[in-house]
Amino acid sequence: MIKRRIVLAITLSIFALTIHAQGKFTLSGTIAEASSNETLIGVNLLIPELRTGTVTNEYGFYSITLEAGTYEFIVSYLGFKTISQTIEMNSDQVLNFALEESTEELDEVVITENVERINIRKPQMSVNQLSINTVKQIPVVLGEADIVKSLLLLPGITNAGEASSGFNVRGGAVDQNLILLDEATIFNSSHLFGLFSVFNPDAIKDVKLFKGSIPARYGGRVSSVLEIFQKEGNSKAFKVNGGIGAVASRLLVEGPIEKDRASFLFGGRASYAHLFLPLFDINNKAYFYDLNTKLNYKLNDRNNLFFSGYFGRDLFSINESFVNLYGNSVLNFRWNHIFSKKLFSNLSLIYSDYYYGLELDFVGFQWNSGIQNFNLKYDLKQYVNDKLQVNYGINNTYYSFNPGKIEPNSPDSGIVEDQLTKKYANEFAAYVDFQHEITENLSVEYGLRVSHFTRLGQDELFVYEDDNPVEFDPLLLIYRGAEPIDTISSGRGDKLADFTNLEPRVALAYIINDKSSVKASFTRISQYLHLLSNTSSPTPLDVWTPSGPFVEPQLLDQYALGYFRDIRDGVYSFETEVFYKDLDNRIDYIDGANLIANDAIEQVILNGEGRAYGLELLFRKNEGRFTGWLAYTLSKSEQRTPGRNDQEIGINNGDWYNTPFDKTHDIALYGNYELSDKWRFNANFIFQTGQPTNYPIGQFEFQGVTIPYYGQRNAERLPDFHRMDVSATLTPKKNKKRKWQSEWVFSIYNLYNRRNAAAINFRRNQDTGVNEAVRTSIFGIVPSVSYNFKF
Repeated sequence: MIKRRIVLAITLSIFALTIHAQGKFTLSGTIAEASSNETLIGVNLLIPELRTGTVTNEYGFYSITLEAGTYEFIVSYLGFKTISQTIEMNSDQVLNFALEESTEELDEVVITENVERINIRKPQMSVNQLSINTVKQIPVVLGEADIVKSLLLLPGITNAGEASSGFNVRGGAVDQNLILLDEATIFNSSHLFGLFSVFNPDAIKDVKLFKGSIPARYGGRVSSVLEIFQKEGNSKAFKVNGGIGAVASRLLVEGPIEKDRASFLFGGRASYAHLFLPLFDINNKAYFYDLNTKLNYKLNDRNNLFFSGYFGRDLFSINESFVNLYGNSVLNFRWNHIFSKKLFSNLSLIYSDYYYGLELDFVGFQWNSGIQNFNLKYDLKQYVNDKLQVNYGINNTYYSFNPGKIEPNSPDSGIVEDQLTKKYANEFAAYVDFQHEITENLSVEYGLRVSHFTRLGQDELFVYEDDNPVEFDPLLLIYRGAEPIDTISSGRGDKLADFTNLEPRVALAYIINDKSSVKASFTRISQYLHLLSNTSSPTPLDVWTPSGPFVEPQLLDQYALGYFRDIRDGVYSFETEVFYKDLDNRIDYIDGANLIANDAIEQVILNGEGRAYGLELLFRKNEGRFTGWLAYTLSKSEQRTPGRNDQEIGINNGDWYNTPFDKTHDIALYGNYELSDKWRFNANFIFQTGQPTNYPIGQFEFQGVTIPYYGQRNAERLPDFHRMDVSATLTPKKNKKRKWQSEWVFSIYNLYNRRNAAAINFRRNQDTGVNEAVRTSIFGIVPSVSYNFKF
């Protein structure tokens, strides 16, 4: 009943706003790339004399309503020729634009002025966006273009170091990032434990990261939303592109099924370095592969169908006695429908799966775990007039969690089959979001998301005295798991717990002049899923668990204030933001917590709180032979878990302590220099404060064994991290005269061979008997060569 009332209220409010004003007409349509019919996201359609405009949505659709009259329309998009067209608005019109790629010579300037100015006016802030061309130019380890590694060069984004999984945003944890590929959730964004990301750049069209000011249509993660859309496929001509690298290669094929109406895209990527290991008598393996697919069909001018999918797997084995297999699988069916010139809708049916498998032959068992979800979402975008746009919709997700199943891998292994209790949940949300230009100088985006999470019944649930699964020992001053007093079993349709949260969002922009603006935002988000991990960088063995009887949902309030400025008509740009994040119910672990194969995880966790705050600076050069940016972040990320009553001391004595992803200083410098049509050079430099860690502060002898002891959590740090990478791209001149286009990319990762510490461990020297610290590093200097082609 509550869900129906919410949807009805949203519908009625929108209907009241859609009364057509006399003397106004609407221009609508789609904007696509001329050579492929690939729709373009975020294209600017401007009316200079009215100082207004609009942008295309995620499917290339636009709509704008104006008073009757004759206007000049300018359509601009970075890397494409700008279109200027005079249109007489005396009736509603549908007009589709096809943009051609820019063919300027090197000493000419691609127009980006309009793009920068409209961003100045929009209330949206705390957003980073990279073009795929930029991603492919940034030097990375082993020469493989990487979306996630490229994002680390932007302010407020870090990770745990080299070969670490995931990324951290504004002092948040990895599990607090919502990663969407064509709207489907990706639970693990890394291949080979962090060496590469799961996203094939050849198959990607758009990348956008929301660090704050997150629109109401998104929810479920408290730190960020990484939204990635795949290409739709070329509906005009058959095209192939790919690349051959030092450790991996890729191939993408796209073309029309029915010209200008239906198209396909298939992409594959795989590593092959393991094939050479037997030559050195090494029986270990480590490789990955992934597949991308996209089909789309234009039924008519009002209806489009899309089917997209992703399948990826990683395998790591040691002498066949240890085998680790994990990966993501997603499927998405979408239906775009244009109800009218002002109302666009998208219906999505989404399946997402993350699987983790482990086989230990020397022990005699195999382990399987994972998480699945089924998602139905319906989103609508209403273009009320040129001053007001409304987004609204509903979203329902059903979750199935498999914490783990142990099975014998042979009849004589001696292992008894055991299934940890599976968990189930359902999450519903409804939202409405308004983008409103109140005056010429003041724009506001405001909205509300209502989320409702239900923890469903399961086969076994432990019951504890006073509903307290964690006990405190006042004599030893330690926490430990309580003994269950009963076990209950419930049906799948039963409800173990439910939570409802209101999540308001608001952002505003005040335009100081045509070159600068001030923006502010407030975001409240709830998160009902938690990644159980006590490592600084997630591993595939980490398990997701839902909120429920003993685990509260995380609740975040984020405040941000920023100043944005164009310099020299957009040749340069500068932006700075300050932010503060206040987090409730962040999971913390008691000392000695065991998270692996634990069927009573509530016995080792407590609900704490967190906070993060900082300053971000970003200075860009957008035009000319030399482009790039300088990013700096000054921040602090802390958490604490005080005692639940006066007798308890809490974790870490209840004091605030650094989170594992706290980086005080983060500096990133990136540059791209176009020397000629033949040669392009790129370089980047990164400096980060060392990651928080724990070192022994003393030791004692017990029965002849030396045992170290530690102080407060994360009180020490690894050495500071810094690195420089460079690359050179050679594009043969004969490319201009033939269909086969190619380039060579020569890169050096870690140019000055910095041995950055991934960990520092302590041991006793067997010869001297003296304790010593041992630094573990992942990479030194890594040169690589790759060859890219298309035809």
